[in-house]
Amino acid sequence: MGFDQPSLKGRALRLLSGREHSRAELQRKLAQHETEPGELARALDELQAKGFINEQRVVESVLHRRAARLGAARVKQELQAKGLDPQAVAEAVASLQDTEEARARDVWRKKFGVPPQDASDRARQMRFLLARGFSSDVVRRVVRGGATDIDD
Repeated sequence: MGFDQPSLKGRALRLLSGREHSRAELQRKLAQHETEPGELARALDELQAKGFINEQRVVESVLHRRAARLGAARVKQELQAKGLDPQAVAEAVASLQDTEEARARDVWRKKFGVPPQDASDRARQMRFLLARGFSSDVVRRVVRGGATDIDD
């Protein structure tokens, strides 16, 4: 390895400086740079021991960045894609369930703000919210109730 090449630890720290990453994400992104077997695992072990890799911070970061615009199903999908502990993912998603309808209503209000004019408009609004991971029950209530709740 030449001196101009950053170390695996250096590469990992550069990625972590941009945003929180799970160990699985770093493993996936840095595997191609590993020159000897076990080298990457040792670097990641060291970063984890020093607190640079912290799965709870990854969960909190995703919730902070994405929960306002996405439903629980989409957030769950993103957390799972990061290779996080299933229990941590389940707890994070459960915490979103309470605010699901309010968050969906905010997203709907920002995008549309007016009740659907006809069936195709209603379908379009519903598809938009469903694609963002809001549950079908919540989507139906938000789109149906759009006219009645605008003043709250």
